[in-house]
Amino acid sequence: MKELLKNLFNKYNIECDDDKLNQLEMFYQMVIEKNQVMNLTNIIEEKEFAIKNILDSVLPINTIKENATLIDVGAGAGFPSIPLKILRPDLKITMIDSLKKRVEFLKNAIQILKLKNIQVIHTRAEDYAKLKREQFDVCVARAVARLNTLLEYCLPFVNKNGIMIAYKSLKADEELEEAKNALNILGGKVINLQSIFVKEIESMRVNIIIKKEKQTPLLYPRNKNLAKLKPIS
Repeated sequence: MKELLKNLFNKYNIECDDDKLNQLEMFYQMVIEKNQVMNLTNIIEEKEFAIKNILDSVLPINTIKENATLIDVGAGAGFPSIPLKILRPDLKITMIDSLKKRVEFLKNAIQILKLKNIQVIHTRAEDYAKLKREQFDVCVARAVARLNTLLEYCLPFVNKNGIMIAYKSLKADEELEEAKNALNILGGKVINLQSIFVKEIESMRVNIIIKKEKQTPLLYPRNKNLAKLKPIS
């Protein structure tokens, strides 16, 4: 895993020393072991895991400013937050997830990896946004929902002039068209589409970088899962 990641990071201009490679390999082993008793990821083969989980998580790393406060909505198995934190110890990260078992796994991983200034909270985005509205420089979300729904979950957390990073793939253009009205209502503006062709898996990765230009109306995010059931159209 270490040599594989080292080669990938060199190819995609991502800085990573041996200590960080050791931590990433350790995290891989933890995910694979836990995956035997609970469903964390369908990607378990080493090379595929390195590319689709770890590399994918850190491709937009250079768009995040130094010492940023970052929230990961729908943290899942810890992607992108854990790889981002390992490579960027300066980041102050909060992960939220609605499944308690995943939260407990991530708490344990943070402790074993000896990561600082990172926490994971068992909560829903709709509830946590009431407590931490517009208090983060960056919000990230990966494999959570279509963009029009994702914007409603994420933008309320982002402070003015902060950014949201939506990890997407081939259908990013389609989702952007669908989310035009949501962007306008929720106060966001797309400032960059980071498109990277990952040759190893013959796939285009698209990270949608959205700047928070104005305050999100207090109505959002709506309760009762309405962001998913009745997305802004």
